Amino acid sequence: MRSLPLPLALTARLSPVIVLAAAGWALSSGPATQAADEPAAQKSGDDSPSAPATAAVSKTYASAPAPCDSLSAKTVKSLVPGAKAAGKEIPSTDSKLRRTCSWNALKGYDYRWLDVQFEITESDDAAEKSYKERVADKSGGGAVPGIGDSGYSVVNLTTEDNQQTREGVVMIRASNALVSITYSGSDFESKKAPSTDDINKGAIKAAKEAVAALEDGQKG
Repeated sequence: MRSLPLPLALTARLSPVIVLAAAGWALSSGPATQAADEPAAQKSGDDSPSAPATAAVSKTYASAPAPCDSLSAKTVKSLVPGAKAAGKEIPSTDSKLRRTCSWNALKGYDYRWLDVQFEITESDDAAEKSYKERVADKSGGGAVPGIGDSGYSVVNLTTEDNQQTREGVVMIRASNALVSITYSGSDFESKKAPSTDDINKGAIKAAKEAVAALEDGQKG
């Protein structure tokens, strides 16, 4: 079989890295020194300054799971025919907070690419804010019910040098974690792309397994 060049859109991928930092503060005040012959008398709210209470943020997920173990070999085989089940983890500057695994393969003339990414934020509120911003950047999709706390899916078609590529993105928020799935495909013989339904269902299938892996192994 002759070797076929891949479109630039499929060969150049960048996985952004976000490094999160949590800042904390504490306020303390010492007890007032009293004379030995003087009775200790303190009126509530008069002699001591009122300090705001500080409560530690409760995080359901403390670290990102191993992304390449988040999908079963059966699922990888069905979504990315010809790919190794082990996948390839993408280097990250902070693997505790963000981890990504990628599978891709060309079988015959059919090409498939699948990414699974986990991102751990400092709180549920931070995750919800990031989730809403990402959804706003990807219009034209719809809600994905039944996975995590919030889910969104969108599929787009691009054409480069007469070659179609269809890409689906599924974003899930589960407590303080964000799970992102990117699934794309092309047929280099027909120059067509897989159907919207095939790409969308494949991405959602991967999302369900990835969130299940997060919930099974990372609750603390």
